Amino acid sequence: MTLVIDPKVFYFGTPVVLVSSINEDGSPNLAPMSSAWWLGRSCMLGLDATSKTTENLERGSDCVLNLADSEMVDAVDRLALMTGSRVLPEHKAQKGFEFEPDKFGRAGLTPLASDLVSAPRVAQCRVQLEARVTAIQPFGAPHADARAVEVEIIRTHVDPDLVVPGTVDHIDPVQWDPLIMKFTEFFGSAVNLRPSTLARGFGMMHGAVLSPTDSSASRR
Repeated sequence: MTLVIDPKVFYFGTPVVLVSSINEDGSPNLAPMSSAWWLGRSCMLGLDATSKTTENLERGSDCVLNLADSEMVDAVDRLALMTGSRVLPEHKAQKGFEFEPDKFGRAGLTPLASDLVSAPRVAQCRVQLEARVTAIQPFGAPHADARAVEVEIIRTHVDPDLVVPGTVDHIDPVQWDPLIMKFTEFFGSAVNLRPSTLARGFGMMHGAVLSPTDSSASRR
């Protein structure tokens, strides 16, 4: 038996990606997102059409897809309601977004030079994917003004501890615990890690359902 409902969002659970790109003045931008999927050497990103990241990628910036571990949940949450755009669209202003030109500093994260692209990597991320945009198209109408951004992965950086011993091309899924955003809430190892600022901004009603957990304890 099933129940027919109209979900407020369809975030069934994808890894959190910190997308770094380059602003028009040459400074770096960093944005968390969780609508991404991979096939072969390509990745499809679902981005708000009004975001600074989208603006940068449409202007021709390359990017790095920095995959966050569950241990990075606090840093990611600090970025949840930050935008690199000086002018806020109404839907973001209503959710409490604010302009922040220094996303790396605000999150307490360290930029690291990339090998093949101009956008920096995030030193604290154990998986960093340098990428170039290959296609951008509208997505989500009439319910959302979004962009589907296809990128090609041109270089992959991985923490040596995540590589299966004796290999050079296999990531150990047991050793890697990615931060997952599921219905705007943060999860790692199937545990709700901390209250989500984004969930509050979107007016989600999970607070009465999810038991608050101490993030440091839940992350071993």
